[in-house]
Amino acid sequence: MNSNKKAAKIVGVLFILAAVTAIIGLILYDPILNGPDYLIKGNEHANQVILGAIMELILVVSAVGTATTMFPFLRKYNETIALWHVCFRFLEAIVITFGIISILSLLTLSREYVAGGSPDIAFYQASGTLLKAIHGWTFLIGPNLMLGINTMMYSYIFYKSKLVPSFIPILGMTGATLVFICAFLVMFGLIQQVSIFGGLLALPVAANEMILAVWLIVKGFNESSIDSLSAKRKVSRNLHF
Repeated sequence: MNSNKKAAKIVGVLFILAAVTAIIGLILYDPILNGPDYLIKGNEHANQVILGAIMELILVVSAVGTATTMFPFLRKYNETIALWHVCFRFLEAIVITFGIISILSLLTLSREYVAGGSPDIAFYQASGTLLKAIHGWTFLIGPNLMLGINTMMYSYIFYKSKLVPSFIPILGMTGATLVFICAFLVMFGLIQQVSIFGGLLALPVAANEMILAVWLIVKGFNESSIDSLSAKRKVSRNLHF
């Protein structure tokens, strides 16, 4: 297996890993994010919540991994956009990490609430509402807004460079546009992020990632396109010198 195919397989596996851990993490967070008794349920399901945080940490590593592994291929077509993609993917990872911290802080609050005996309920509820709001905003800005920007950048390069079949980046750019629109609709309170409409808007970008992942694992990047891009890059360097 040459290095290009190996890198493609790594990117594909990381895309799948990121999607799976994101879904599992959100499911595991359910006791502490949903329901009026989340301050009690969070403490009762502490290990489940912590496992959810671990899943999201794996998501963070996977997201950064996809960007850094794709960078050498993307830069052959446009180094500036490729660098932007890495930076915005890191920013997405940072935002998600803040969301993880808010959940773990909420878990600490839940433990203190249960251990307090007769705590000031209003204080704990206000603090809990704030931490849940922080997670909600990070969930919107990271996996929606930043995801849309990142997907648009790498899909554009894939489309122009022919590194993968055109139908994949076309789906990616379409999905990026829809998830970007979804983020703003949620911001202005027009729809709920976790809703049927929100799910429909997010579906194309999710489908793009899975189709791209499977393609890269099975087929890899287009070798002729890689050779062509490398040759053009070499000529460009020679002209500059």
